[in-house]
Amino acid sequence: MKNKDYQNCIEACLACLMACEDCVDCCIGSDREKCLRLCMDCAEICQLCARLMARNSSIAQKISALCGEICNLCAEECGKYDEDRCQKCAEMCRKCADMCRQIG
Repeated sequence: MKNKDYQNCIEACLACLMACEDCVDCCIGSDREKCLRLCMDCAEICQLCARLMARNSSIAQKISALCGEICNLCAEECGKYDEDRCQKCAEMCRKCADMCRQIG
């Protein structure tokens, strides 16, 4: 694939990254440690995935598959909480996971 073919997935990864970081901020100091940790992991894999796709890395498809898995885990955990930022994160994670599945 060429990096232009990755554009929608890159955008989804970056949106997910931002939503995860916002959720991290929301969860700090709360009893949602699992949510906090998954959001940090998800933000990291989304950043890596976007960067690899942007430079048309030969491992971008493999990482996008892993990114989709982690996004699904994060969406499941964040979706358990009524906080707006957690719900927004869950939504962005689901969208990113869908885009990553199309690539991976």
